[in-house]
Amino acid sequence: MRLRAAMIGSGLALALLAGTAAIAQQTQKVTVAVTAIVEHPALDATRDGVKKALEEAGYKDGTNLTFRYESAQGSPATAAQIAQKFAGENPNVIVAIATPSAQAMVTATQTIPVVFTAVTDPVAAQIVKDRQAPGGNVTGISDFSPLEAQFDLIKELVPSAKKIGVVYNPGEANSVALLNAVKALAPARNLQIVEASAGRTADVSAAAQSLVGKVDAIYLPTDNTIISALGTVLAVGTDNKLPVFTGDTESVQKGSVASIGFDYFQVGVETGAVVVRVLKGEKPGTIPVSNASGSNLVINAKAAAAMGVTIPAAVQARAKQVIN
Repeated sequence: MRLRAAMIGSGLALALLAGTAAIAQQTQKVTVAVTAIVEHPALDATRDGVKKALEEAGYKDGTNLTFRYESAQGSPATAAQIAQKFAGENPNVIVAIATPSAQAMVTATQTIPVVFTAVTDPVAAQIVKDRQAPGGNVTGISDFSPLEAQFDLIKELVPSAKKIGVVYNPGEANSVALLNAVKALAPARNLQIVEASAGRTADVSAAAQSLVGKVDAIYLPTDNTIISALGTVLAVGTDNKLPVFTGDTESVQKGSVASIGFDYFQVGVETGAVVVRVLKGEKPGTIPVSNASGSNLVINAKAAAAMGVTIPAAVQARAKQVIN
């Protein structure tokens, strides 16, 4: 009896120790460091979605989570500095938002888990070698735009369009990948693509202005440099009755005519779910890179009217949101 009691007592003690260890593991404070190449609506929404996913998984900033965020303010050099800083601080996971920040981060560390997001083509950008088996310390979420649907929408809203101007930064790998894809799909839609490059935010207005009189509409890809100066392109569009379309729906809120694109808050939530998997012990290199899910049609009726576009009732009926 004494032996049996001792065994039971020992078992209870072990159970209590295991339970205490589990609680300690759940309450152990972790650090997630987040960096983005620049602040604009889509990337800000992505960051907020990551934080929301962490909260829903039980990681609360200020209690068992330290959530750090730094923006490179559009500078690749600053992105590299932030990457080196984060690597030196050794957080549990680093989240890199957009291609330039992800490139800087994977150069800075080969040991700290890195989860990238809002990256158009992670293989072409040399962030991972293989989407299905990324290997090493990196994985993430790709946001390659639904370009065919976007350009079909442009043709539907501007049926007479023959030439589409694309403003892009040739220094952003994601933007170059999107431009090449746009050029490939244009002939089937009887469209000609007219390029206007802007390597800096300060060059965006002049690039947009150079398209006036040469094109029937302007398309802005999910290019961080260009979207950071969105207002200057919208001003050109409004002043010249030249419709401006964007690759992200957040920019429609700011005044572009329309887009079929991702909800970047949801992209952030999906990214945060990957971060949680890593925090719970999965190796990033074993988690396949996934595509952001879903796409929504968003229309800005007020902007459309200002730029000379009439939105058919059938298109408005398909929209998830119409901004008046």
